Amino acid sequence: MAAVALGLAAPALAADAPEWRAVDEATGQIRDVEGLEQLALDFPNSGTVRLRLLQPLLAAGEAERIMELLEWLYDRGYVFSDVAQAQIPKLLAGVDPGRIAERLRAEAEVIEASEAIATVPAETGLIETVVSPDDGILVVTSITQQAGFASMDGTDWQRLEMPMANDLSGLVADTERNIGWFASSNIDQSEVDGARFNGLIGLSNGSDQPILVPAPEGVTLSDLELGIDGAVYASDPLNGGVYVARPNSTELEVLVAPGTLRSPQGLAVGEYGNLLYVSDYRYGIAIVDLADGSVSRLASDIPIILDGVDGLWRYGHELIAVQNGTSPMRISAFELSKDGTRITGHRILEQTHSDWTEPLSGSIDGDALIYIGNGQWDRYIEGELKEGMEALPTQIRRLRLTDPAK
Repeated sequence: MAAVALGLAAPALAADAPEWRAVDEATGQIRDVEGLEQLALDFPNSGTVRLRLLQPLLAAGEAERIMELLEWLYDRGYVFSDVAQAQIPKLLAGVDPGRIAERLRAEAEVIEASEAIATVPAETGLIETVVSPDDGILVVTSITQQAGFASMDGTDWQRLEMPMANDLSGLVADTERNIGWFASSNIDQSEVDGARFNGLIGLSNGSDQPILVPAPEGVTLSDLELGIDGAVYASDPLNGGVYVARPNSTELEVLVAPGTLRSPQGLAVGEYGNLLYVSDYRYGIAIVDLADGSVSRLASDIPIILDGVDGLWRYGHELIAVQNGTSPMRISAFELSKDGTRITGHRILEQTHSDWTEPLSGSIDGDALIYIGNGQWDRYIEGELKEGMEALPTQIRRLRLTDPAK
């Protein structure tokens, strides 16, 4: 009944919400100026699409259009690498170097606002996410160890045995039903034992037997989100689909078919439970209407980059996003309009932290985000450490979300 009441109270999805252009592998092969400019119109908040335009514009000798593109990126805080900053003026021969310099942000502002609260030992391998289902308890998932680990004090980590598990990535805690849901799949594309389970694994304190919800053939689950009615939403970043397991369901259903999104990552249920926000790593943030499954694009009233989002959560009237796929890497808070279809404000909560390697996923814990600060995907390939690399301890950080100015 609570879910029904929230649904009735929720504002209707605005009729003029921009449609989401379907994208797939072929979309990523667009190389011509006309095709990429249309893609930029369809995804006006994607830095990735703008960067793809650079090469064909250079080849066409379109210096002024390149200057406009550089200004677009500058206005949204984008920072090129030192190598790119040295090369770009050379590629724009004939353009005043001063004009170019005005459109190349020299460096990013460093914002360090979080604190380290726990360290996961190196032997636990590639850690993907962390949740805190109860006060003081931390639970993490390991891709390479194919297991979960739990700690009461942040130091003594106990392995959660799941003999059937594949790589464990996404994790959500349904405290009302006392179930922890794990995404189990071959997310690192390593060679695996055929007996490994692909789908959702639910662990409950009230039962010795895990709940198994198998994924369709060929689906690779990653991020998870919990609906207000206990439904579990799951994204497949490798194949482009989004799926849902209803309460007491024995199988996953298709919510968004592959071919609509390219690389869906983080998921966040809207304030009223009627919308699901899905970050597409290359193109921006999509909105799924849970009543009819239609997909629209989250628009913005302000200049902002919305691609490169890995983790995504809702906090009050804001979306919290770990943007590890843009430059600089940062954690952002996007204020939503009343109907949830537009961004009306933006706060950078943290940026280019000196202890970061690659910030990864986590969860909302009261008025804070707890997250993985030093992701180690760059140290592994197909489930094994790269030659010359060693596993490092994983740092869990806590970031206050409340605005000190309010």
